[in-house]
Order: sequence, then structure tokens, then C-alpha cells
Amino acid sequence: MTVGLLLLHAFPLDDDMWAPQQAELSAEVAIVTPGLPGHGPAMAGDAITTMADAADQAEFALRGTGIDRVVVCGLSMGGYVALEFWKRHRDLVAGLILANTRAGADNEEARKRRNDLADRLNREGIGFLADAPPPLLSDRAPEELTERVRALIRRQNPQAVAAASRGMGQRSDFTADLGQIDVPTLVITSTGDTLIPADATKEMGAHIPNARIEVIEGAGHLSNLEAPDRFNALVREHLERCGALGQPQSSEDVHP
Repeated sequence: MTVGLLLLHAFPLDDDMWAPQQAELSAEVAIVTPGLPGHGPAMAGDAITTMADAADQAEFALRGTGIDRVVVCGLSMGGYVALEFWKRHRDLVAGLILANTRAGADNEEARKRRNDLADRLNREGIGFLADAPPPLLSDRAPEELTERVRALIRRQNPQAVAAASRGMGQRSDFTADLGQIDVPTLVITSTGDTLIPADATKEMGAHIPNARIEVIEGAGHLSNLEAPDRFNALVREHLERCGALGQPQSSEDVHP
């Protein structure tokens, strides 16, 4: 049985945010990095990409890869999708990594903000979001990394990002389901995350049986980019725990 690593990206980026993990881990585990919202043809202005839709898209990306089960790693929006993937495709899940994310749903005020953002993206395009992104990085992040994140945002399809924003606003509350997670689970947060504070992510982890909770000092919301060495070490340890290492690997990653 081949156990792979499924990497689910954050909003409003794409799968290229996982470049440090691909570079470090691809020789040890088969990696699949599906592009969730942000790829493909233009969408209607009122389109919604739900987290369930994204989870099913990720499952579709695994077909034909030769991978039997996966350790599902999702960061931020990717964490919301990872929980939906676990709920909808449990037979495929060998383990979970939930990074800088939370289990709860949005309240009415948060949903309104996401819908307002979607409306503005459809009116104005992606430029304003790339020029003034949410606090995805800590104040100590190098300027080179800040510009890289802005460039990733700038190349996204604004209508697809808008659809994802609306979908996050409609996501399910998984708090009551956390106690049913029966696969090895790693929860990662970081002290410089102001979008989803560490306390919220740690609270989620406390409700998952036998979850391991790790805090990365100093990094912001995109902990995999701001502290890649520490993030990769944690992922590697969890892959070993899930039996995903020590398998023959193909020469190339899978990038659906």
C-alpha cells in the first residue's frame, strides 16, 4: 500500500505555496498538491466553491496516481478542506496535519466580510488584495518572502478567489466531530499568527483524541513558508508516525 502526502493550500494562494515542502520531502513520499480555487476558466460572479467541493476535487486529483491512502495536510483554508476530506473520504485518510486553522464556522459578521470581499474581487480584480493582503506573515518576515506571497496572490483568478471566499463563509462547524477523528493527527500553529491565533488552533487540537500539538515560535499564518525547516521537520515526523516514509517513490511529484 502506498501512502502519500496531500497538501491543501491556503487562501488566496495556490499549490505553489508548498514549494519548500515539495523540495524537501518529495524524495521521501509521493506528494499531491491539487490547485483548489484559483485555477481554471472564469466563474460566474456569484459562484461558490464550498469546502466540500474542494475536498472532492482533491479526491479526484488522487485518482490514477497509484496512491492508496494519504496523510492530508491543510493550512488555513486547506485545513477546512482537510476536515471535509476526512469526513467525506475517510477510507483514504491515513493521517491528518491541521496547520494554522480552526474547526468552527464563521459567524454572521465574518460571513458578511467574506461576501463583501468576494463582491469587491468581482468588481475590481485581484490587484487590491495582492497590494494589501491580509496578515499572512509575521512582522518579522523578510521582504523577499512578502513579495513572493504578493506575487502568488496577484496571479490568481479573482472570480475563483471570490467563489472560495463565499465558500469559506458557508463552511461547516466541525467542533462536534473532532472527537471522532481516529487517525494520527498533528496540529501546528505559530505564535505570530494573527489571522487564526494560536489559542484557537490549540483549542481545536485539544478536542482531537491523541492529537500532537506543536507551536512554531515567531512564524505568522503561513508557517510553512516562514519557518519551512521547522514545519518540514514536523511533517516528516508525522509521516513516519503514519507509515508514509520508507516507500519507493516515483521521480516526479504529482501536480494535478
